[in-house]
Amino acid sequence: MREKLKDIRSLSIDSLRNFFVQNKLKSFRGDQVYEWIWKKGIHDFNQMTNLSKETRGLLIDNFKINHIDIDFYKKSSDGTIKNSVKLHDNLLVESVLIPAKNRSTACISSQVGCSLNCQFCATSKINRLRNLKMDEIFDQVTLMDKQSRMYFNRPISNIVFMGMGEPLMNYNNMIAAIKKITQYRKFGISSKRITISTSGIPKMIMKLADEDFKFKLAVSLHSANQLIREKIMPFTIKFPITDLIESLNYWYLKTNRIITLEYIVWENINSKKSDINDLINFCKEVPSKVNLIQYNSIGDDDYKGASVDIINKYQNELLKHGINSTYRRSRGADIDAACGQLANK
Repeated sequence: MREKLKDIRSLSIDSLRNFFVQNKLKSFRGDQVYEWIWKKGIHDFNQMTNLSKETRGLLIDNFKINHIDIDFYKKSSDGTIKNSVKLHDNLLVESVLIPAKNRSTACISSQVGCSLNCQFCATSKINRLRNLKMDEIFDQVTLMDKQSRMYFNRPISNIVFMGMGEPLMNYNNMIAAIKKITQYRKFGISSKRITISTSGIPKMIMKLADEDFKFKLAVSLHSANQLIREKIMPFTIKFPITDLIESLNYWYLKTNRIITLEYIVWENINSKKSDINDLINFCKEVPSKVNLIQYNSIGDDDYKGASVDIINKYQNELLKHGINSTYRRSRGADIDAACGQLANK
């Protein structure tokens, strides 16, 4: 049965070459197949037209290609497209294509559900069922590149790991996918155009800093007060602010790239003057800029987005201390595609 066949995309290029040699064919056939499945993104052996019918039959008899499909998609009034992506085992994740004037950003998921428990995020309400495989991450980018060309007449220009899941808890598959995405320049995207967003796992941030890539780092901070952070992001009880600061300084030392601090402001949670001061002190210790984010409700009455006045106070105080900040209004909120809303709905 085909279910028991090995997924050909789990093989390295050397393993593919060896397969052909063992079947009394030239090793370069492995290179051809590798190019079909990764550079061209082909999911059907019969479309590998530079292989003979007999060779394609050999592949069909020995391998399968697990791949994702769009279960359905929704289009926002602002042009944002949310895809419900069906995996080969019928589990679902969501990925989002965000168009702007001169670019298209692919927001990628890394897990089915999430390993963490941020109280304000819809994805955290879904138990982590499994990590996405490298090819499933890669396929999301392929899918949204096609969508961007279809709807906006341009390829994707940026990739952000800000979808479902904590990417640093699926580290090896994430890194392997980035290598594949940038290897052939299939999408015309270098690692400089890739942002990895994490809730803040110090040990893994330091590991990431040692990688030979030039991607950007964003950290979901939301409070620079340890007690408040533990309340809204309970997993952080294991990761003190001091450890996070140490890891971010290591990142900067190794990469010379400043960190983007993602920060939602809620009424009666982190809206006081002392909260602003905590953030300022944090920024003085870490080379960073602040991205203030509009809160997108997930139906929890405990969390209410702060008023414009409070946001302005944050920005004014940050400016006084020479700290760059922006206020990011959400895209796709009308289809539950905005930051924190992805929950397979």
